[in-house]
Amino acid sequence: MTTIQAVREFWDARPCNVRHSDQPRGTREYFEEVERKKFTAEPHIPAFCEFERWSGRKVLEIGCGIGTMAKNFTAHGADYTGVELSGESLALTRQRFAVYGLPGTFYQCNAEQLTDVVPVEAYDLVFTWGVIHHSPNPGRILEQARSYMRSGTTLKVMVYASNSWKNYMIEAGMDQPEAQWGCPIAYTYTAQELIQMVGPGFWRMAVTQDHIFPFQIEPYKAGEYLRQPWFEAMSPDMFRVLEKRLGWHLMLTAEKQ
Repeated sequence: MTTIQAVREFWDARPCNVRHSDQPRGTREYFEEVERKKFTAEPHIPAFCEFERWSGRKVLEIGCGIGTMAKNFTAHGADYTGVELSGESLALTRQRFAVYGLPGTFYQCNAEQLTDVVPVEAYDLVFTWGVIHHSPNPGRILEQARSYMRSGTTLKVMVYASNSWKNYMIEAGMDQPEAQWGCPIAYTYTAQELIQMVGPGFWRMAVTQDHIFPFQIEPYKAGEYLRQPWFEAMSPDMFRVLEKRLGWHLMLTAEKQ
């Protein structure tokens, strides 16, 4: 079984999205280009996160990466706490907050053992985006996350979808889960499997799918957004239907009862 140490070493070697800018790493210009590129490629993220909704409210993010969502939650007024396995990623998040003059509380830990490190208190939002499917025991993370919820807490989770265009390409040997080769773990889920993993005690539950990366890789690396010919041939409406049916991102929102 893949160890959490192997997962940590993989993300320390190349934090997610760290190469989304050629600007000097850690500068405001670097972080702004990283964010612009992230939200251009994944424009559904802000609507799912609802950054403005959490102004003045307590947000716990499990797996903050290099801090793109963290910065936006906090810039919109959230009382933010971030948890991250990778020390290299967390260092960039801390630098990002310093550059923007934002407050935040951070912990480096294995989220499967969250309550051993992060003080247990209730949050208004527990949020995790594209993280738990990279851990050896994703269900354990969600079990730990329950300790930070009370009645009315919102849970937002994104995992990779098994019924997706990208997963079919991976199974055919034509793609890989991440931008860099060798990702130790990248589980995929059906909607029902995700609901079962979240477990009972929630209501107002909604599960949606979105996101097919449409761009040619080499131009994208250079900052050009040229679509693959097969996607360029589709109308925008047709492509959106495909994303909603076969998107790589399986997103759940629920409220703790």
